[in-house]
Amino acid sequence: MKKFIIDSSPSKAAMVVGIAFITSVFIVTLVDDFLLANFIVPGDTAILASDIEADARRFGFAVAGYLLVLALDSIIGLALYIVLIPASNNLALLTAALRLLYAFTLVIGLFALVFQIIDVYGYASIKLIGYLFFGLHILVLGYSVFKSRYIPKSLGVLLMFASFTYLTFFVDFQLPEALQVMIMLTMLIAELSLSIWLIVNRNRLTVSIPNK
Repeated sequence: MKKFIIDSSPSKAAMVVGIAFITSVFIVTLVDDFLLANFIVPGDTAILASDIEADARRFGFAVAGYLLVLALDSIIGLALYIVLIPASNNLALLTAALRLLYAFTLVIGLFALVFQIIDVYGYASIKLIGYLFFGLHILVLGYSVFKSRYIPKSLGVLLMFASFTYLTFFVDFQLPEALQVMIMLTMLIAELSLSIWLIVNRNRLTVSIPNK
């Protein structure tokens, strides 16, 4: 990990963020839409329990895919640290730490579920804690982007707005299905927009002395 950080330039890190995020979106879609519903994104826990009980092999594939997504999340966190250092070393560190905490929390919950230390309802509770870390990560990431002078402020605003949509996982707002879909799209578009911008403009990122 240390060697990865030392040897990486902001332009390479930007490419890593973009590719890793787009890859993770593909895997998340495969796992949550085609293997096990509600396995990654908090949802109907009873349906998830039924899906796991119905097909152990499919559950195994979902676990493998989800572990790969969490590994990519860890890589994204480290790469974002490199990208955001010129804006603020402290904010870059906090942004990376929150994403790593999210991944670490979900890995613990996942292994606890696989080895039957907890049931699917315990896993759902741990998953919500992980999404709390992730929502905070998106908020700090958005603020870091907004404060930087080399990434568009509009992306920072979009990310900060998207961070508040994670409240829907913790509070039962009884929202219409169409609005729920729009909220999920907002989450996706915010990170995807940043990822695409970083890939396209990676060569504009230069190494500079970080602010505190």
